[in-house]
Amino acid sequence: MPRRDRARRTAFEHLGPLDTSLPISTGSARLTLENDGSVLLDVNGVPSSHLHPDADHLVFEYMRWMLLVIDRQLGEGRAAATPQLAHLGGGGCSLPRAVAAHHPSSRQIVVEIDELLAQQVRTWFDLPRSPQLRLRIDDALSALSAWRENRFDVLVRDVFAGAVTPPELTTLSAAEHAARVLREGGLYLANCAAPPGTGMMADEVATLSAAFSHVGVIAEPAHLSGKRRGNCVLLASSRPLPDGIDRDLRSDAVSVRLASPAQVEALARAGRVLGEV
Repeated sequence: MPRRDRARRTAFEHLGPLDTSLPISTGSARLTLENDGSVLLDVNGVPSSHLHPDADHLVFEYMRWMLLVIDRQLGEGRAAATPQLAHLGGGGCSLPRAVAAHHPSSRQIVVEIDELLAQQVRTWFDLPRSPQLRLRIDDALSALSAWRENRFDVLVRDVFAGAVTPPELTTLSAAEHAARVLREGGLYLANCAAPPGTGMMADEVATLSAAFSHVGVIAEPAHLSGKRRGNCVLLASSRPLPDGIDRDLRSDAVSVRLASPAQVEALARAGRVLGEV
């Protein structure tokens, strides 16, 4: 086998055809194999997930930040002995796969609206089976609204329609549902892709602050100041956020920080609480 082909082998033994349009329920997907054996999953032309043979290796930066926070949350006695996590938005399930590797006793449910994609990624990426990782075919807001109170230790929002979060998931009502389904001290993590000049990050911080007692922001300095687009991670809880998050973030390859309380308060003041769409 030529050296280049050897370099492009992957541990995923059941991948679908590479570099071609694959039909899914909402349109099409594409799998691209990288030289390190990782696989990029595009959904309708937008990068959705990047899975490495090593489940610990998260390529998307914001997912690494989320995993650091989840490790803190689950490792400090802030969760049940069998932690319950929910993910709004599935794609290739990169983050749930990493959480399952770090916390084998955890139980996760992933909500994905695309039924065919959900079926395919379980095969393509050999995802853990239920009850460790369960896939639910549903609309994210519908699932969030239907869950009972005090169900989860961690709730993750990573839902996109194209390159933006569906507006109905950024409202005060959605934030209140997130607070409702979390156990006391549970943690809500939201991926916010905020284009510069839109005020989206400030609006989301203001909205979360109306539903939760404690809110945080993980972002690169240029994102935090609104100078350029980028993914930031919003954190919210009824209790103070886990200690040590900023220290953990300093080990990341990207220069990223947990915003200071003063910066979070300034964002909340500058933003508006988002009502129903």
